[in-house]
Amino acid sequence: MMKRFFTLVLSLLCVAVASAADYKFEREIVYRNVDEYSAQMCRLDVATIEGAKDLPVVVWFHGGGLTGGKKEIPQQLLDGRCVVVGVGYRFSPKVSVSEIIDDAACAVAWVFANIEHYGGSASKVYLSGHSAGGYLVSMVGLDATRLNKYCYDANALKGVIPFSGQAITHFEERRSRGIVNTRPVVDSLSPLYHVRGDAAPFLMITGDREMEMLGRYEENAYMWRVFQMVKHPDATLYELDGFGHNMCEPAYPLLLRFVRQHEAKSKKQ
Repeated sequence: MMKRFFTLVLSLLCVAVASAADYKFEREIVYRNVDEYSAQMCRLDVATIEGAKDLPVVVWFHGGGLTGGKKEIPQQLLDGRCVVVGVGYRFSPKVSVSEIIDDAACAVAWVFANIEHYGGSASKVYLSGHSAGGYLVSMVGLDATRLNKYCYDANALKGVIPFSGQAITHFEERRSRGIVNTRPVVDSLSPLYHVRGDAAPFLMITGDREMEMLGRYEENAYMWRVFQMVKHPDATLYELDGFGHNMCEPAYPLLLRFVRQHEAKSKKQ
């Protein structure tokens, strides 16, 4: 399903998130410690609710071009119905893009192994993130070898929701090879390369095609098309009219609705 969204997004933004104050936080949890740099960067925060049990989990990866940014737990996701994990990771050029993807997979493996201690369910894990974070969650969700390394199955994810994520090989990887931003590459470091029909449900959200950076909408539109070609049963693309690359605010309600819909669907089955 491909949709251009405006009116409904604005109406969703009117839904009040009143339960953020009910959350408690455990911060600076180290999920990888192989050297000083990984111990510094590979940390995560968990937001949960007192007495929570078996809640869905949103694992959030920040943006920053794989060269900067910091871990965060978006307050807009604290709706009282899910546990939220904010992940930090190492940056290029200190480590390679492939190693950053491995950080993401390692963090998700930590969530599978530990989230029940925080009231979340390992069978209800959703991955999301903006820009570089969207690229990382797409790679972890589609390249099954990434989680297999940690003895977890990417198909056990309940959903993957990239916000303005790159579908082709990330521009930081291309930069490291001396390739300009405007030259597209699709190889094993591209989510497109790994699209498969048995992957977890995907919700791709981008800004307006005329306002996004470097053809980001068109990349995602092509990935959506490939999902259709491989007969993936649950892949959707939303284009948010009037919003540029920093389109998180109107996208958060769509993410939460996606989680609610898939949880309701699971209860009926």
